[in-house]
Amino acid sequence: MTTFKQSKYRLCSLLFKTTKNYNTNLQTLLALVNKTPKKSLIVAPEVCLTGFDYENYDAAIEFSHIANEELKSASKEKIIILSMLERRGDEVFNFAKIFHNGEVVYERAKAKLFRFGDEQIYMSEGSGEDIRIVEIDGIKIGILICFELRFKDFWQKLEGCDVIAVPSWWGILRTEHFRVLTQALAIINQCYVVASDSQNEECTKMSGIITPHGEDERNKNMACLEIEYDEKEIVKMRRYMDVNIG
Repeated sequence: MTTFKQSKYRLCSLLFKTTKNYNTNLQTLLALVNKTPKKSLIVAPEVCLTGFDYENYDAAIEFSHIANEELKSASKEKIIILSMLERRGDEVFNFAKIFHNGEVVYERAKAKLFRFGDEQIYMSEGSGEDIRIVEIDGIKIGILICFELRFKDFWQKLEGCDVIAVPSWWGILRTEHFRVLTQALAIINQCYVVASDSQNEECTKMSGIITPHGEDERNKNMACLEIEYDEKEIVKMRRYMDVNIG
């Protein structure tokens, strides 16, 4: 008989608008994080603190230093996942980060840049080899950043995850793609998917959480959608529909 050690975590998908004021964006994020209970796994939209503000690119990149310290402080007994622009040496990357208990416990650079948005002009691409499962507080977590969601080999790298986070800045013209792909990711990997897209006009506003059974709940107008994380639901689905995952 399997014994479950319940983590009592809540999964939280955020939906808010990124403004031109970086500090306002940070305070919005921190206010939402502070409203979540202890033992929350929180996913915020891609580059939600600055957006892709190429007109003020140096300022956007420098703001990551302020944001890192604030998010470390906010991450006590919580897991916070988002992406931000940072310079490393002579290159700029879009880093996915996981903050937990005052530290950055995982980071990697976006491995597939969105060329329709000219991302390759302003930043360097990371390596797909860095996409992996990381275990935090007993939860196996993977991250796909926005456009990476379209690459099936990345889905395979995250097979066995309990939760896949998808921080995004996904275009409104492809809203249905985002909805279908995030739901399919949960179904094929039989895990929770916590997707967070921006509320900005050009984006889908389709943040949401999909369960291992494929049940799909979207934020609609809620800034924070919460559901209970239940490891038993992952195990039940993988036993019921055995496709050799974990």
